[in-house]
Amino acid sequence: MPEPSEASEASEPSVLPDPVPLYGPEYKRNPYPLYARMREAGPIHRVLFPSGVTAWLVTGHEAAQKTLADPRLGKNHDRGNDRWRERASIMPEPQHSQLQVHLLHQDPPKHTTMRRLVTDAFAPRRVEGMRARFQEMADALVDAMPADADSADLVRCFAARFPFQVLAEVIGLPPHLAARFRREWGKVVAPVGPADPGRPAYEALLRELQGYIAEVVADRRGAPGDGLLSRLVAARDGGELTREELDSMIFQLLVAGQEPVTNQITTAMVALLRHPEALARLRAEPGLMPAAVEELMRLDSAFELTTWRFLAEDADLHGTRVPAGDSVIVSLCAANRDPERFPDPDTLDLDRAQGPHLAFGHGVHFCPGAALARIELQVAVGTLLARLPGLRLAVPEEELSWIPAVLGRGTAELPVAFDRPAASVCPRGRG
Repeated sequence: MPEPSEASEASEPSVLPDPVPLYGPEYKRNPYPLYARMREAGPIHRVLFPSGVTAWLVTGHEAAQKTLADPRLGKNHDRGNDRWRERASIMPEPQHSQLQVHLLHQDPPKHTTMRRLVTDAFAPRRVEGMRARFQEMADALVDAMPADADSADLVRCFAARFPFQVLAEVIGLPPHLAARFRREWGKVVAPVGPADPGRPAYEALLRELQGYIAEVVADRRGAPGDGLLSRLVAARDGGELTREELDSMIFQLLVAGQEPVTNQITTAMVALLRHPEALARLRAEPGLMPAAVEELMRLDSAFELTTWRFLAEDADLHGTRVPAGDSVIVSLCAANRDPERFPDPDTLDLDRAQGPHLAFGHGVHFCPGAALARIELQVAVGTLLARLPGLRLAVPEEELSWIPAVLGRGTAELPVAFDRPAASVCPRGRG
């Protein structure tokens, strides 16, 4: 099965528009030919998102790494100018002020203080010690799949469930609250403008999630344990966090802590299903799994674009004058397929040895949950390959539906078939 970039690159127009639109089904299905053209034209471009907001997008690996470590660029939304705020900062009040002051939107020294509160929970040695428990969870999800189904949706059956179960275990979310979490609440990070017909439903989801977070805080305050959530509540009660910072950090954990792993499972499995020889080799040589997961994240990262960064004053960025308060975003996917850094970058190479990718970012905002995500992906991919022999797509690849998220990549469903199902597979379209 050929890489989609091979099929579509020749039809791309030679001149890039200004700004470059970053939306639409074809773009979400395969953004890589466009990213290649942007890299060739220069390291930074003005781009347009479906909400109407424009930004400056950095594409090459070297430029991306420098941008992510550039101390001139801050993440706090207060740095955004009026043009950005009008179209991009659209979460309504009071929720914006109460839920958007988490780690992703903070700069040192506040960022340093807040990050210190979560690092122990995601420390490599701690999460590695939980690997056997994660394996039990993954096996239980496969065991729950119905043997009489002729196809299964791996998103509904596995990818949308496993990361949340792991997260709940790691952060100390008690079972009675974990059972009530709705995956739909994660959609509140997708921009829905004030004039959008979906705005009322968006605001309803936002209020529901905020109410759920309040329940989590009350529960952990009333029955404290030794998990991360209890420690964050204690930090609030001890004056280390404001109420808004506490709620925002729980918001970030519940949304950013699981949905990207769900999406990364789908992009990894799609890549392996496109390359049955690599899938067969990985199934036969499970010792390759850690290196394979790194290559799969490089090839198609679930975090396609970073969140916003801003300059405090007009400045030069990679040879382009960028106004203060304009949003700057880095394409992690484009950086990870830069041929200057990764030879033959569109190829899935399980033996690749060119060094680290940028799927978890770089600099002070490097993902604090990277070690956990790596273990989750190793367990998830390893379990699916070992437990589902003959694994293959159940629909033509062009029928896969890619999520329309602005910053993320993944499939909404992943219908597969296999030769010898475990005792029980969520049929496609049913949960």
